[in-house]
Amino acid sequence: MSHQDNLKLIFARRSVRVYSPGHVPEETVTVLLEAAMAAPSAMAKDPWRFIIVRHAAVLQSLANALPGGKMLATATLAIVVCGDLEAALDRQLSFLLQDCAAATENLLLAAHGLGIGACWVGVHPDEAALRHLKALFTLPSSVIPMAVISLGLPGETLPSRTRFNRDYVHHEKW
Repeated sequence: MSHQDNLKLIFARRSVRVYSPGHVPEETVTVLLEAAMAAPSAMAKDPWRFIIVRHAAVLQSLANALPGGKMLATATLAIVVCGDLEAALDRQLSFLLQDCAAATENLLLAAHGLGIGACWVGVHPDEAALRHLKALFTLPSSVIPMAVISLGLPGETLPSRTRFNRDYVHHEKW
């Protein structure tokens, strides 16, 4: 297997916003969460916390509340990625966000590898979205919702791509 073959999972992963009817088994969700929690974390603090959402009314509420989250209304499920500030390195929001972002990317790559469509919907730092999710899920004050991942059987096929741009790369100095 070539190095290029090893990277196909990354280049082929796309944000899927159209879902087909069908069930995502609980065992698959567990594998996705295992992949998410295999992410690096500042000083291995693992501040990530996850909420699994399958109820259609809650998915619709998320779709209504989150800009860019309309696909949640037709998703099979969603995973809300949160971080517990009490668990983050030095209780720093920046470390919490970095750790949760790494977990989210692992989850997205795992979903693609398992044939599950997924899309990252940002929550933090949108104040209205943060308030909505904190109330909807009765989150403790130290728990911050970072993102919602819509999941389901893909109803669209998107081509592989890279967004590499040499203009964004600097060597040794700016």
